[in-house]
This record gives sequence, C-alpha cells and structure tokens, in this order.
Amino acid sequence: MKWINILLIFVPIAIIGEILHWSPNLLFITSALAIIPAAGFLGRATEELAVHTGPRVGGLLNATLGNAAELIITIFAIRAGLLDLVKASITGSIVGNILLVLGLSILVGGLKNGTQRFNRTEAGINATQLLLAVLALAVPSLFFFAHTENFGPVESLSLGTAAAMLIIYILGLLFVFRSSETNAELVHEVEEDHGQGWPVRKSIAVLLGATILVAVLSEVLVGGVEYAAATLGLSEFFIGIIVVPLVGNVAEHLVAVQAAYKNKMDLSMTVSLGSSLQIALFVAPVLVFLSLLMGNPLTLVFNQFEIVALFGGTLIAAFVALDGESQWLEGAQLLALYTILAMAFFFLQV
Repeated sequence: MKWINILLIFVPIAIIGEILHWSPNLLFITSALAIIPAAGFLGRATEELAVHTGPRVGGLLNATLGNAAELIITIFAIRAGLLDLVKASITGSIVGNILLVLGLSILVGGLKNGTQRFNRTEAGINATQLLLAVLALAVPSLFFFAHTENFGPVESLSLGTAAAMLIIYILGLLFVFRSSETNAELVHEVEEDHGQGWPVRKSIAVLLGATILVAVLSEVLVGGVEYAAATLGLSEFFIGIIVVPLVGNVAEHLVAVQAAYKNKMDLSMTVSLGSSLQIALFVAPVLVFLSLLMGNPLTLVFNQFEIVALFGGTLIAAFVALDGESQWLEGAQLLALYTILAMAFFFLQV
C-alpha cells in the first residue's frame, strides 16, 4: 500500500491552491486526493498504537478512531450546513463497507485461496448487530414519512435514537473486550500485516500530524463541494454517498482486501463489518449530538432509496457471514449490487 503515499504530492498543491484561491473544482479534486494518504497515515498510526497498548486498549483506540478521517470531514460539512451530504456519507460508508469492501475482499481472497473460512460466531454477531443498527437508523425516517408535519418530534426522536445507539455500541465493545482470546488473535494478525512496528512516540506524532492535516484538507474539500457538484455533473448526494466514503477510507479498504488475499479472513471481516458498525453506532450518533452543539441540527432522516440500500446490503452481508465461509462468487455478487446502487445514486438527484 506504499504506492498510496505518492498522493502526498497533492497535499502542498491543495494547501497552496487554497491560499492562492484556485478554482474550486481544482481544490476539490486535489484535496480529495490528498486526504487519501493522510487518512491512511491516521489509520496506520491508530493501529500501531493499538499494538503497543494491548488488545483491550488497542481495541478501544480502533473503536473510537477507526473512522476518524470521515468523522472530521463530516464535521466540517455540518459546519458548512451540508447536512444532506453528511447523511449520504453515513449511508455510503455502511453500504460501501458491506458491499464494495467485503465483496472485493471475498472475490480477491477466493480467487487466490479458494473457499475461505472465518469465525462464524463473531461475524454473525457483527452482522446481526449491524442489521439492528440499520433498523434503528431507519426508525426516524419511517416516522417522518408517516408524519411529515411533525418535524419537531423527529429531531427529538433522532436524539433519543442516537443516545440508544451509543449505549448499544458501548455494550458491544464491552462484550468484545471480554473475549480477550479473539482480540489477541486480531492484534497478532495486525502485527504480522504491518511487520516491524513504529515506536510509541512516532505513532503519537504521526497520529497528531495526520489529524491536523486531515482537518485542514477537509475544510478545503468541503469548501469546494457545492461548486464541484454544480459544474462536474455530480449531485451533492452522490459526492456524499460515493466520493466522501472512498476518500476517507481507501487505506482501510485496502487493508481488508490485502488481509483476504493473505487468507486472513477473520481480520478482513472484522475490518469491513466492524467499520460499518462503527459508522452506524458511533459516528452517526456522535454527529447528531455535535451538530446540535454547532447550531445545525442533524436528523436521522434518510430518503427511501437509502433505506432500501441499507437494508438490502446488510441483509445480504448477514447471509454471507452466517455460514462461516466464503467463495469468490459471493464477492462478485456483492460487487455487482454495489455497482447497480452506485449507478442509481448517480442518476438520483436529491
């Protein structure tokens, strides 16, 4: 994955362009490309710290900082009032992880290693919890469609739903952390995947530097979204549901695919399903509360097409996870569904 670091050349280009007030389209493209390696360093530093702190504290670090890049991007989007983009990015991250990332991982791993097996108990728990999380996300939307004149109650329902989801997320972490054997195995796989690790000081320094860099680039990216949407033929909805999740998670996606290629499907499943869970149960609720503090309240009201995509994707991913094994054809099927949804998202104007 070191080839991603080539994109670091766009970091100074994006920053200089912002200072010199270049075209918003150029700033949008360069900042998006620059965020990819910055987010990669952010995720790598988090994983390196997790290795040094042990399975329990390391699991907590990954659980809170695993999607930090996307969280930062969406915070700046909330500040800019781009609430539809924020909600679309939540949907896009969940669907992308369970269809694109999991599908590509199963396809690549299956073609390389044949039928692959993984811990069906843990994968099944993650898949079931994700299905329940999607249902919780859908409740405020279904209430809004049934009572379109009651926007006030929808805001209260969104806050209550966000609080309940955070509680479930914390309980889920406690359950996982008590399975110390599973955590130890996953940390060992991460150590093998990275080889010789970074020292603690380097990990902390890179974590802080990457966080600042992602924040700066996110402000540039969000500043060019509306102009790019108007001139590049992309809707704000498409940018949120496809572009933002890819930009913020490319490095993490490659980790899952690489793990599957090395026949480490437990790690690959944990990355793809775990990241979706983190978005649904942690990032989305946190954004709801942060938006309230920032004066731009975010409600968990998604359009009907997003709800169908979320339910369909999670249901299929659950079926794939429950039998404890995967074949390359299942990966191809997941990728085909993601492609169809992506085309529909492109033509859908919200």
